[in-house]
Order: sequence, then structure tokens, then C-alpha cells
Amino acid sequence: MMFNQSLPFLRSAFLYNTLIRARTMMGVADVHIFTFDVYNGMLRSGVVPHDHTFPFVLKLCTDYTEIKKGLEVHGMLMKLGFDYDVFVNNTLLLFYGSFGDLAGARTVFNEMPKRDLVSWNSVIRVFSDSKCYFEAIGVIKEMFLWSEFKPNVVSVVSVLPVCAVLEDEIMVSEIHCYGIKVGLDCQVSAGNAFVDAYGKCLNVESSRRVFDEMVERNVVSWNAMIGTFAHNGFNNHALESFRFMIDEGWRVNSTTISSLLPVLVELVKFSKGREVHGFCLRTGLECDVFVANALIDMYAKSERSAEASAVFYNLGSRKVVSWNTMVANFAQNRLELEAIGLVREMQSSGETPTSVTLTNVLPACARIGCLRSGKEIHARSIRNGSVTDLFVSNAITDMYAKCGCLNLAQNVFDMSLRDEVSYNILIVGYSQTSHCSKSLELFSEMVLNGMKHDTVSFVGVLSACATISAIKQGKEIHAFAVRRMFHEHLFVANSLLDLYTKCGRIDLSRNVFDRIENRDVASWNTMILGYGMLGDLHTAVDMFEAMGEDGVEYDSVSYIAVLSACSHGGLVDKLKKYFNDMLARNIEPSQMHYACMVDLLGRSGLMDEAINLITGLPFKLDSNVWAALLGACRLSGNVDLGSWAAEHLLKLQPHHPGYYALLSNMYAEAGRWGEADRIRELMKLRGVQKTPGVVGFKFKTRSMLLLLDKDWKDWIHVCRLRTLVEVGCFLIFRV
Repeated sequence: MMFNQSLPFLRSAFLYNTLIRARTMMGVADVHIFTFDVYNGMLRSGVVPHDHTFPFVLKLCTDYTEIKKGLEVHGMLMKLGFDYDVFVNNTLLLFYGSFGDLAGARTVFNEMPKRDLVSWNSVIRVFSDSKCYFEAIGVIKEMFLWSEFKPNVVSVVSVLPVCAVLEDEIMVSEIHCYGIKVGLDCQVSAGNAFVDAYGKCLNVESSRRVFDEMVERNVVSWNAMIGTFAHNGFNNHALESFRFMIDEGWRVNSTTISSLLPVLVELVKFSKGREVHGFCLRTGLECDVFVANALIDMYAKSERSAEASAVFYNLGSRKVVSWNTMVANFAQNRLELEAIGLVREMQSSGETPTSVTLTNVLPACARIGCLRSGKEIHARSIRNGSVTDLFVSNAITDMYAKCGCLNLAQNVFDMSLRDEVSYNILIVGYSQTSHCSKSLELFSEMVLNGMKHDTVSFVGVLSACATISAIKQGKEIHAFAVRRMFHEHLFVANSLLDLYTKCGRIDLSRNVFDRIENRDVASWNTMILGYGMLGDLHTAVDMFEAMGEDGVEYDSVSYIAVLSACSHGGLVDKLKKYFNDMLARNIEPSQMHYACMVDLLGRSGLMDEAINLITGLPFKLDSNVWAALLGACRLSGNVDLGSWAAEHLLKLQPHHPGYYALLSNMYAEAGRWGEADRIRELMKLRGVQKTPGVVGFKFKTRSMLLLLDKDWKDWIHVCRLRTLVEVGCFLIFRV
């Protein structure tokens, strides 16, 4: 008011500066607008600003991201010759750093005729805040070598978090030596920074030594030590430090609780976690966003979604981080519908889902095949621009691929940024469809686009080769994997076993198997299944026995493999032995296990045992068991029992052509031609067509695919099958 009543010719630069400074300290809304009005009035009145004017105006430009105004002020101060002033230049450094113009900040720093300690600390802070960590390290090194000003406690506290992010333990040690030399290690803020930096560089011993040698400690010191132990997996030490902290009378804060709760999860001390939750309720810390998120995460990882939801809904003000934590909780605990519903609730409350939200909820949509919700999320991500985020586009591609919409997945892939994960999603996706050749194309395209293959790439493309029996391409990929040393990875080795087994080259499978050092249950199961499929039944049984001797635990698939081999080999006694052994190991038999039992008992003339087994089961049988019984009845000529099995079978699979053919052949072999004709008429009436066999082969660059029907044996005889096999023919027969 007094300023407005003063005469214009009495208004000096000092008076204007006083008013500008006063307005910047008011802390009211739109204070920058009023301050800029005063500054502009100063210029209009002809009063020349001086070195105390610009720092306050530039600070407002920094705080309120007024870039255009800040650039105008920079131009004015250069025009007036104030770019020599250290205080003004230091403020300019922070202004350019505030909106990410690192080149501008560096130019200001380089052109400063005179620098002080604040100048060096400011440029370190600018690079650190902008995550230009190597540049920040470069500045501190330059400061050590060339500057007349040596780092102080602010410099050390600013640069140590940068070293921690880079895990540059050598740099931390050098700064620590310097700190000891000049006495900075005695300051509590520097000591805290060293404890934290050593911890994040995985040097727990040095972190603990710094902590123990600290003359003075505060809550931050204890939090840093607890965080160090938690970060490096020393969970018991973290819990012990927390107890010491309480015993010494320190008051814990939100950082302490946020560091402690993950430790209790790792130690499976859920009851202690509930005690901490109770403490938070008594002290009011539960309302803290970081504490609430840590509590939600603890309950989620303890599979207690109800308690996690209670914490979430008790939050007065829910931030995006809280929503994301809760969505992740539901998704991790297989509560997919709840995760999708929560995202909708999040949108209804006015919060915009972030890329973190979408990357959590899209896999939930994929797991339950909720294509509609996935499409809604995709559409919203296009509207808000988050689809341009690589992680989001990969999650969308993966969702479409797992929902079986490879065309939509391909569209997203074609329009988005790509990395190795993007390619792997489609390689794996196509390998599970009839378009396996696309997996091979994408695998090759990765190299052309400068991408590096990883384990997932090799597993996906080898699975595709196995599906189409492309042994030549599979061998080439095997050789490539050997050159890249990926053949030593267990998942890749198991995929090679699967490839060669499905292509009928059990000899190559055995070569790969013998070279695997860390065989798992999947390795053994693949070999047992392979020998069984190719009729080497005794070797399959021997492999099963060797698996147990090797100390590998049998699983459900192991018993399916060996029971199938026993079934095909007519080994009734062994089949019963292995089935009883499975029950003794508390492995619950599946329908496939019972199908193997029924098949062998029926074909061995033990039809009564097979019927007793079927009728004694407490659950509804699936098509595998009924088909096994029908096949056994056909071989034994038990037409009446076969008709009973077929009646149940065709109710379950009314459009499966193979079952009609099996039933028709059983009637024909029994001389009941009328019933055989009736089955063929029933097929026509229901629109069921027998799927022809398919033979595909490749000669040099020419590929052919032929459908074979009744005369397929004559056709193969004419074409000389043995010759075709020798040149790499692959056969696929669908009955």
C-alpha cells in the first residue's frame, strides 16, 4: 500500500527489490503473477534492475516453470551486464536445470567468469536431478582436479546418491577418503550419505563400519542402516537394528516403517507385521502414503487381500501410487476381476491410470482371456497417450497374443516402439498357433534390426520348429545357440529336446540330454515321452528309473509318460506298480493317468478291472478315459461295452471325427455293417467330416503340402518315403 502511495520518482531499485522479495515470501496463490507485475512495472518506470533483482525473479521462474519469462530475464540481465555476477549465475543454473535444459545450464556454468562453491554444487545438483549421473560424476572429478574450491558437505551429500545409483563403490571410497581427510565424516548428514551409498553399492561391511564410527546419529542414520540391510537381503540384521533403534529411544517415522515391512514379509513374520500395523494406527502413521503402500504390499504378498483392501479404503486421500499398489496386489493374487474393477473405480474417482497401472492390469486381462476389458484399456491408452510407452505397448501386445488375437497383437507391434521383449511376445505367440513360420521370420528379423536374442527368443522359435517339425531350421537355430552359448541354458536345452523328439530324432535328443549338467524334471519327462512315442518302451521305463536314481522328484507328467509307455508295451505289472507308487507319493491321478490304466487293462483282457476302475471313480470322466475304453473294446471285440463307451464319448465330443471312425471300424470288424453305416450317416447328419492326413515336404527351395485320403499308402509308396525322409521331409498326420 505504501509503495502504491509513493511518488513514482521516489521509487528506487532498492524499493522495487524489497517489494519483489516480500511478494516471493508471501506464499499465496499466483504470487508469481503479482511479482512479475512489479518487475515489469519496474522496467516500465525506467528503474534499472541490479544484481539483487534477478535472483528473486529467476527463482519464481524456476518454482513455477515460467520458461519464457525466465529466458526474457536472462536476456535482460545479459543486456545490463549482470552475467558476471556469481549469485545471478548460480540462480540461472538452477533455472535451466529445472526444465531439463542441461546444455543451457552447462553453457552458463562454462561461461561464468567467476565461480564459487555454490556454483559447483548447483551444477552437480542439476545433473543429478536430471538423472545425468555420469555428467554429475564428471563435475565432482573436475572439482577435485581443477577447482580452487574443494567439495564441502553439500557436494558430498549431493554426489553420493549418484554414486549409489551407478553402484560406483570405487568413487564412494575415494570421496570417503577425502571426507576423512578434511573432517567431513564427522558431520551426521555426510555419515548418513556414506551409510546409504555403501549399502546400495552392496558393501554392507563398509556401510556398517561407517555407522558404528559415527559420533552423532539421528533417525536418518538408523533408517539408512535398516535400509542397507534390507536392500542386501540381511533381513535379520535389519530387524535387529530396528529393535536397537527402539531400545535407544529413537522415534520411528514413515521411512523406518516403509523399510521394515518388506523385511517382515521376507522373514515370513506376518504376526510382527500386524503388530507394526497396530503401532501405525496408534501413532497415526497409517495415514502416510508410503506407510499405507508398504502395508498394502505386505498384506498382498502374504495373500491377505481383504486386509490390503481395508488399508487402501481407509486412506483419506489416495494417490496414484496407492491405486497402483492395490491393482498390483489383486493381480499378483490372481484376483483378476477385482484388479480390472479397481482400475474402473480409479477412473471414476478422477485418477488417470499411469503406465504402471496398465502394465499391472493388462496381464490380468490376458490370464482370464478378458478381451473386452483389454480392448477398453487399449483404447484409453491411445486417448491419453500412454500407448507410446514401450512397457505399455508390450503389455498390450502380450494381452492380445495370449487372448489368441495375433492379428491385433501384430498391429500393435507394427505401430509401436520395439525392443527384444516385443519380438519375444510375438515369437512365443505365433509358436502356439498354426502360423509358426511367423516365429521364424521374427527371429531372423531381430538380427536385421540390431536386436539381441535371449533365452525366451530361443525357446519360442524352437517351440515353433517343433510344432511344424522343421528339423532343418531347428538344427540351424541349435548351431546359432551354441555359438551364442545359449545351449547351456536349461530352458533352451529342454526346448531342443522337445524339438528333436517331436521330429523323431531321439538320437539327437539323447546327445543334447547327455550334455545337460543341471537336468530338471522337464528334461527327464521329455526323454521318457520321446522314447515312449517312438516305441522304445523299455528304454522309456529305464529312463524313468534312472530319473529317480538321479534324485529328481517325479511329477504328474513323469507318471503319464511312464504309464503311457507301459500301456503301449503291455507291461501290466509295471503299470500297476507305477500307479500305486504315484498314489504313495501323494500325486493325485489325473484323467490321463486313468486313461492309461483303462487302455492297458482293456487291451490285456482285464476288462473287468478296467470297468471296476471306471465305475469306482468319484468324478465325471472326460473323453480321454472313454476313448481309451472304446479303443480297448475294439481290439478285444467287446462291441456292447464299446457301444456304451461310445455313447458317453460322443456326448462329450459330438464333433470329433476320429471317435466316429473308431466306432464305425469296431462295428465293421465285428461284421455289424448296418450299425457301421448308421454311424457314417450320423456323421453326415451332424456335419462331421473326417480330417484328411497332411504331408508336407521341402526340396531345396520348393515347399509342398498335400492332403492325403484313402490312397495315402499308395502315394507314399510311389514317392518313395525313405528318400523323402533322407532329404528332410516332415510328416504330419491328423486322424
